[in-house]
Amino acid sequence: MANLRDIRNRINSIKNTQQITKAMKMVAAAKLRKAQQRMTATRPYSKKLREVVSKLVNVEEVSNILLRQPDEVSKILMIIVGSDRGLCGGFNNNLFRVVENTIEDKYSETKKSENLHLIAIGKKAEAYFKKRRYQVIKSYPGFFDDLNYTQCSDIMDWASGNFADGTYDKILIAFNEFKTVISQNRLVEEVLPIQTEAFDDKGQNSAKIETDYIFEPDADTILDDILPVYVNMQLWRAVLESNASEQGARMAAMDNATENAKELEQELRLKYNQARQSAITTEISEIVSGAAALED
Repeated sequence: MANLRDIRNRINSIKNTQQITKAMKMVAAAKLRKAQQRMTATRPYSKKLREVVSKLVNVEEVSNILLRQPDEVSKILMIIVGSDRGLCGGFNNNLFRVVENTIEDKYSETKKSENLHLIAIGKKAEAYFKKRRYQVIKSYPGFFDDLNYTQCSDIMDWASGNFADGTYDKILIAFNEFKTVISQNRLVEEVLPIQTEAFDDKGQNSAKIETDYIFEPDADTILDDILPVYVNMQLWRAVLESNASEQGARMAAMDNATENAKELEQELRLKYNQARQSAITTEISEIVSGAAALED
């Protein structure tokens, strides 16, 4: 009977866990809808901003400090967008492995010379890279508790300022790009210096060729105002994509956990019924044996 009691306790424990995972899945689904709406609402502005910047950077003799191509890349800043909470499957670890592989393949010498600095957004990114002795110069735990554009703008303003004064030669952003609810693209994108060739890849340069624009005041002055906004939008977009990806990954993970709990509960109920039937059979055999002994 002790075995039956242990199995019954395990079944109750799994049922409680199943209720928790099911509730977490529903919460993640609600947050995912909001994150997707926020991400989708930002895309038209980001797209139009890119078009404007594309027209400006392709103007002849235009110059801006954020377009400066360093002669040698010796100091690098990488901004890593993780999450504040776990229970989202391989959302964080998959991204962090891509970051480590990228560093090992392209920037191993920079890391050895301690010229590779990291900014960790989210508790998970901070804990992971500090534990592995990376140069984490800034961290933002609890970043997603109150997600807003001002936070991202402050980070990128600081990073852009350090790029402009020559402290860093390259700035990268690593994040999970939202693809579907159950899948993400792990990206490590170069933000600064701004690569003019990247705009040509999107076909934006064709608009500049077909139409001759007159800029007022002039392209350089407009770039001085618009490029910082464009750079800030790169981090804001990465944060929104990562937030939506996190909620999708958590919803999928909690759904899998709920299904696994159901299967485990069924297995335990089968064992419980087998053990109960065995106990009943044993009791009946003892009763029959006792009655036969009394007759004798």
